[in-house]
Amino acid sequence: MARPRILSAVVVASVAAALVFVTASPCLALDDAHWKKANAAIEKGIAFLRTTQAEDGSWTAKPGPAVTAMALRVLLDQPDIRATDPAAKKALDFVLSKAKPDGGIYDTILENYNTAICLSALARVNDRPGVPQVIKKAQDYLRNLQWSGQQDPAGKTIDPSHPFYGGAGYGREGRPDLSNTQQMIQGLYDSGLDCKDPAFQRALVFITRCQGTKANKEFGDKIKPDGGFIYSTSQGKEKIGIPETKAGEETLDIPGKGPTSVLRTYGSITYSGFKSYLYANLDRDDPRVVDAYKWICTNYTLEQNPGMPEEAKMQGYYYYVLTFSRALSIWGSSTIAVPSKSSDKPEARDWANDLIDKLAGLQEKDGSWKNTADRWMEGDANLTTVYALQALQKAIR
Repeated sequence: MARPRILSAVVVASVAAALVFVTASPCLALDDAHWKKANAAIEKGIAFLRTTQAEDGSWTAKPGPAVTAMALRVLLDQPDIRATDPAAKKALDFVLSKAKPDGGIYDTILENYNTAICLSALARVNDRPGVPQVIKKAQDYLRNLQWSGQQDPAGKTIDPSHPFYGGAGYGREGRPDLSNTQQMIQGLYDSGLDCKDPAFQRALVFITRCQGTKANKEFGDKIKPDGGFIYSTSQGKEKIGIPETKAGEETLDIPGKGPTSVLRTYGSITYSGFKSYLYANLDRDDPRVVDAYKWICTNYTLEQNPGMPEEAKMQGYYYYVLTFSRALSIWGSSTIAVPSKSSDKPEARDWANDLIDKLAGLQEKDGSWKNTADRWMEGDANLTTVYALQALQKAIR
């Protein structure tokens, strides 16, 4: 039996990165075997989370309520689990207990990160008394955190020409980065904020400045011109305007310049930028979207976080898998054209089936997922498990 997945016309890239247009069938299918495999993995993963929830309803509470909110979202996105489920109720109570009078939802640190992720979870229960008010205040809080109009650490006002403009960081200090910016966009999008809101439009400025594309007039000459994205336009509050990547540098022979060192782009951040463009309703034929999709087609893999150096290729892997799934889900096609090893013509891959096979194979006997490359908190099984579960849920719905 086939399970329908609604599709639309999409743009795909050939090996030579020349664009061709492919109109997908209006109803391709997620086959029954993969649907069953995904649901079995999800059930095992949720069973694992039920064993690791703390008495106060939280999971991995040290950095704040974010991991708890992600686990809550996993539970609430299951058709057979309601907000009255004991684990979900305790988690919801914990998240709401962290709501501040100013609208933030955090403990003591990582204000943007925690608030944005909690906002996405609360959007699933926006019919509960008091929750719509918490959501509205959290949206306003995130928009106020976004860099626009404040002063940077050097006392310069953040106007549209400033490298910080439109971005979001972990909180009120430091500098913005694309990871936190996409978390902010995700939270605002999930909670129903109109994509015409100035917060989305400001974010587009920052996101573009992190992309290796001709549209990036400020930093494009410092980034590998392959359509992918880097982490930030600044290395820190003392190094404003000096862009940063987590993937290192490489030397390219650029016409008119000769050998030039550029910042490498990488998977988890490229999918973050790409999906943020789509959430902000950027036209699909916009050169920035086209360039990002070319990168995705050319670098398609579920074996590692592509673009990262060989010795760091598994760092941020489960975060990558989650952004991969969310981005391709909103793009709307079940297939993606990738370079073929045996032909000059691109090969069509069903990304959801590929993801299900990969994650099902990586799941531990206890139902969890673990990353031995312990960076960005991925040594924590609660976090990597909720990343994997959210990715699987996107793949089948």
